[in-house]
Amino acid sequence: MTIATTPHLNFRGDARAALDLYAAAFGGTTTVVTYADAHAVTDAAEADQVMWGQVVSPDGFRVMAYDVPSHTAYEPGVIPVFVSVRGADADELTRYWERLVDGATVVVPLGPAAWAPLYGMLRDRFGVTWVLDVAVPWDAA
Repeated sequence: MTIATTPHLNFRGDARAALDLYAAAFGGTTTVVTYADAHAVTDAAEADQVMWGQVVSPDGFRVMAYDVPSHTAYEPGVIPVFVSVRGADADELTRYWERLVDGATVVVPLGPAAWAPLYGMLRDRFGVTWVLDVAVPWDAA
């Protein structure tokens, strides 16, 4: 299996505009899933904000982004980046998780999610936030 490590940028309401800028700068395809699309709205005013988004260019540029919801603490410049490790093999991703979790704070336990068969988030003992998931195509239907 191959994996991809992608910068995952955090915003408060500006993720879509940032992704549009990066797509314009680097080319590529933008995918955006809103909180409403994912049936994960916790504040109606944020329903159209980005729960998950990415730009992928044929030249290899990749970036992911999301809008931190208002119920979650957010300070620009503090935890501005997640490291996203995506792959197709759940067993391999589980092994990475097991190696990272020692001394870490689990933010979201590794397990099934509405958008992925396996997803988890942790902050390692150095303060780096990691997101591991099995990548699947987004079906907006």
